[in-house]
Amino acid sequence: MGTKLRGADIVAQSLERLGCSRIFTLSGNHIMPIFDAVLETKIQLTHVRHEAAAVHMADGWGRVTGEPGVAMVTGGPGHVNALGALFAAQAAESPVVLLSGHAATWELGRGGFQEIKQADMAKPVTKASWTATSTAALGKDIGEAFRLAREGRPGPVNVSLPSDLLDETVGPDEVVWPEVPGSIDGGDIEAAVADKILSAIASSERPIIFAPPALSSVDGRALLKELEVATNAPAVILESPRGTADATLGAFADLVQSVDLVVLLGKALDFTTRWAAAPHYRSDVRLVVVDPDPAMVGRAMNEVGSRVLVGCVADTKVAARTLIARASSLALRSSDWLKRARSALDDRPAEWTSVSSSTEGRLHPVEMLRVLRPYIDGDKDAVLVSDGGEIGQWAQSILPCRRRMVNGVSGAIGSSLSLAIAARYAEPKAPIFTVIGDGSLGFHLAEFETAIRCRLPFVAVVGNDGCWNAESQIQLRSYGPNRMHNMDLTPARYDLVVEALGGHGEFVDRAADFPGALDRALASGKPALINVMIESIAAPTIKLTEHFHTGVAWEQAKNGLVSKAKPISGP
Repeated sequence: MGTKLRGADIVAQSLERLGCSRIFTLSGNHIMPIFDAVLETKIQLTHVRHEAAAVHMADGWGRVTGEPGVAMVTGGPGHVNALGALFAAQAAESPVVLLSGHAATWELGRGGFQEIKQADMAKPVTKASWTATSTAALGKDIGEAFRLAREGRPGPVNVSLPSDLLDETVGPDEVVWPEVPGSIDGGDIEAAVADKILSAIASSERPIIFAPPALSSVDGRALLKELEVATNAPAVILESPRGTADATLGAFADLVQSVDLVVLLGKALDFTTRWAAAPHYRSDVRLVVVDPDPAMVGRAMNEVGSRVLVGCVADTKVAARTLIARASSLALRSSDWLKRARSALDDRPAEWTSVSSSTEGRLHPVEMLRVLRPYIDGDKDAVLVSDGGEIGQWAQSILPCRRRMVNGVSGAIGSSLSLAIAARYAEPKAPIFTVIGDGSLGFHLAEFETAIRCRLPFVAVVGNDGCWNAESQIQLRSYGPNRMHNMDLTPARYDLVVEALGGHGEFVDRAADFPGALDRALASGKPALINVMIESIAAPTIKLTEHFHTGVAWEQAKNGLVSKAKPISGP
């Protein structure tokens, strides 16, 4: 029979069998048996300061590595604290497994300690959520969570673990251990369907391919580049809540108004695509829908009806590889449209090379990011995390980086410190930078203590304008300057907070001082924060001022900047 195993031992050993090397967690009564059980494995715990941060770190791990990131929280309020971060991971299409402690099974319905309907609460922000019911089957539960998190459209999965199941013991021969998964590739598209899609692309004057956040990884971007070359159709990742207005994409919002075919390659038809409807698109724009989720194919067909030329269920990456392979046997369409579209997507206003602040003691966001860019460009393995409203859009439009994480389609802010910590675990050597607003910083500033305690260096560049700028811009646009209120923050010395915690802090209010601050922060070998005082400026709105058939010119709303575009290497 052998020594009996606690449920907690089954959970820990199952995680190890599935390749989990680290759990991001915050302790609590319900999960203490698992804390004890991991001592008998090689799994390391990263103990954080808020449950949402644990999920954000698991999200970051999933995005950087492609493998499920594991977060573990206690039941009741711990579980509730984690839910908002699950929404961010869901929108980012990140493989995450959240293990939540739970009231004992014998307490349920009797007013047990921290008893709530956890699985029901998590269902809207996960691919699946359930409560374990058997000690012997805990390993199977963990394995199923890993499988679901990775397959199809990746996303978070939640399993609640009742405390009595973690303490109960069973014989080794009773345990249902998880199956170690092999390839997660899903279904392919049939050759005839692939050829029909390629024919639609070839016969269109201005086709465009929309890709999902799940393809924002290094491998995903490389795959899309291959597809772009194979089809001579631009492939665009939509990973921002601003959708077609994402400043990362240059004059994208203007560009799509002339598109005659949209290929949704794993990208759901939703608010980020503006539902492919007028006035943002031509009224006769046609669609091709390839998605791993049948419900998303059905939704697109219900939304746009007869304008859908092809709708099929297939794994996004597998379908892309099939399209690439079969495109080689077909006549290649002209590259003129791709060149024009890429010019519109990748160019930026020439004035950005010289624009400066008009306010003493403050930098223009472009000034700050212009100084930072060479530090990111200098290492191909550098990681950039961009977070926040207006400052996030400035960073995403100015700082190209092949390894990049943004706060994502959910629009949730405040995750960047946690994402940077996870990135440091996955990338032990290359520089890691996060650009974050002072509002977003306040969500999880305490995670600097986590980074310092765990010796995980990165550099956070805080654009400090002393306000909730994105919301103040909404007030300005919607209600006028006389009705802007309650958006102010103090110009706090966040750098001194980080120094007090044991990290490295820098304060910058002149552009000339920023390079030295960056050099010192990197040389410190510590988690570092550079507090940069900036002007409150709206996110860039880049528009085509001439039709791209006759040349690309740009208008930048702030300060009336108008110029011919200057190339920038887009991410």
